[in-house]
Amino acid sequence: MKQPLVHPKSGASDPELQKLIEFYEETLGFCPNSVKTMHHRPAIAYAFIELNKAVMENQGRVSSALKRMIAYISSNTAGCRYCQAHAIRAAERYGAEQEQMNNIWEYRTHASFSEAERAALDFAFAASTVPNSVSDEIAENLREHWEEGEIVEITGVVALFGYLNRWNDSMGTEIETGAIESGEKHLGKRGWNTGKHSYAKEIG
Repeated sequence: MKQPLVHPKSGASDPELQKLIEFYEETLGFCPNSVKTMHHRPAIAYAFIELNKAVMENQGRVSSALKRMIAYISSNTAGCRYCQAHAIRAAERYGAEQEQMNNIWEYRTHASFSEAERAALDFAFAASTVPNSVSDEIAENLREHWEEGEIVEITGVVALFGYLNRWNDSMGTEIETGAIESGEKHLGKRGWNTGKHSYAKEIG
């Protein structure tokens, strides 16, 4: 896309949007243009934020870092370059091991991943394909390693990023400097680029 479908709003004169910007500056280091775009209809942005908080809350074994790696596998499967960069950046900021980020696509065989993590990432991949390819074997393997509440958390991440993948690829959301830096740093060797997502300076 030569330009985004909808341009992000500025938070400079909007105190409510400014609160969202401050929230994301803590989690990502910048507020995603996706949220600023949703804020053209504020109720959508606020509902998304609450779902995001609930899904990404660390409840225990499904760690914050693993949730971001699930988000990356899901987004890569869906083909959304914007979300790939955001997910890998968040994985780094939430404590993912460098070795895991460097070998995310070798998760099935690389020694840095546990069997439980492999089961979660296999599920994320299958759940993100169209049509959905979660098989009895994948489901059973997931149940062997994770309790039902944990499976709800894992599925919540896949579903959340299913929404984001469709939002950002359809919108051609302008990609932020920080996301580009993380994409190039962690994913560039596998051919990551901004694709349809044009670069634009962040709007305050």
